[in-house]
This record gives sequence, C-alpha cells and structure tokens, in this order.
Amino acid sequence: MSNEPEPGPALVQSVDRALSILEILARRRSAGVTEIGRELGVHKSTAFRLLAVLESRGFVEQAQERGTYRLGLGVVRLAGAVAAQLDLSRQGHEVCDRLAADLGETVNIAILDGSRVVNITQSRGAASVTSYNWVGRQTPPHATSSGKVLLAFAPEPVRAAVLAEPLERFTPATLVGGGELTAELDAVRSAGWGSTSEEYEVGLNAVAAPIRGADGSVVAALSVSGPAYRLDRAAFPEIAKRVITAAGEVSGRMGFMA
Repeated sequence: MSNEPEPGPALVQSVDRALSILEILARRRSAGVTEIGRELGVHKSTAFRLLAVLESRGFVEQAQERGTYRLGLGVVRLAGAVAAQLDLSRQGHEVCDRLAADLGETVNIAILDGSRVVNITQSRGAASVTSYNWVGRQTPPHATSSGKVLLAFAPEPVRAAVLAEPLERFTPATLVGGGELTAELDAVRSAGWGSTSEEYEVGLNAVAAPIRGADGSVVAALSVSGPAYRLDRAAFPEIAKRVITAAGEVSGRMGFMA
C-alpha cells in the first residue's frame, strides 16, 4: 500500500480543468483565454495559468494570433499507436504551404499504393510555371523522387514486387534496369533523400524525403519539384536539407519522435 498522500481537492480540480481545456480546444479548434475562462467558469488569470502549464508541456500552443490557443503536438505524441492513421493531407498542408512559399516551387506529399505512387496534397510556390494539379494522380515509383524514397524504405517484398515488373522508360534519363535502380535505392536509404533529374518528364527535376509515422516506418514522401533550369542538380543537396526538415516536421505531427 502506497504511503504517498492523496492529492488534495485543489490539485484534482486543477487537473480536471486542464483536461477540460483540451476538450474545449478539440471541440472549438482554437480559443482565447477569456473564452476558455468563461467556459470553465473561472477567472481569466486562472485560465492563463493552466494554459501556461499545458503550453510548457507541448499540449497546447499559441496560434498565429497571440493569445489564441490550439492543441499542440504533445497531444499527437500521446496518441502513439494511432497517430499513423491521422490525415496526412491535413497534417502536412501547412508545412507544404510554407516550403512552397520559401522555395517558390511545387511541393507534394505522396504515398505508395500497391505499385503506384499517389499524390495526396499539393502546394504551389510563386515561381511555379505550371498550374497542373497532381493530387490524385498516380505516378511510377521508379521515375519519381517520391517513388524512389517510398521504394527505398518499403518492406523488401514490396520493393521486390515493383522491381520484378517491367520498368517503363519515360525519358532518355529514366532508370529501367533493375540493377541500377537497386543501387539508386540503396543510395537513397543511405542519404535519407532521393531525387530525379528529367526521369519522368523532360525538363522536370524533383527532390524528396521520407515522412515517418509514430512507429518510425516511412508512411509517405514529401517532394519539391520544378523546372530543371531552376532546380538544377547542383542545388539538390541544399534543397534536400530543407525538404528533410519539412518532412521531419510532418513526421512529428504524425507522432514520430526522432
């Protein structure tokens, strides 16, 4: 039998109120200190102190409008096993928008569906030269940067099944030999990012990095693509650093703890 004293009524009440704040933010998406205090039936200063504790632990965060709060990533991390099932498009949209604005190019998130890559979200930068919407479009894994990343980190049976199929040539640069593609995938795993240089479309280059779920497995890939004259091969390593950072942020939103 524990000799620890029972928590006092005030402490229990504080815990109850803190949990109520999380429920309020889950229901309302975001709320200010005054609104939260009103719903709890407490003074604004009490609500602020509770929010400060929750914010220090990452369970709430302030939105762009200071003084307005929303649920933080600490809640996602607690979800653990179910975090991988969160809506990737929703979790990654803000990150993709920021990266697209930063680089001026098109940013996508894609998943592996059988032997095809499916783009599930897209953000366009100001310098993007095309208005083409890739969302929902299926693309070949061996000829796209996202596909290479997804194949490189896929379970061996999945990777072997794709490599066993005839690899279609889309441009003179497309890798269609099983041996050279296998070597490329090994390099992707080692570097932590993949790229294509006019392998799917002439004049189109891309760089991608893996997005991980709560269990550490790769569940998607985040890529940036643009015209070869602007997104040239010499810039790939520097672009990759920013893509890896963005993909890591989405991974964190999915519950992955590096």
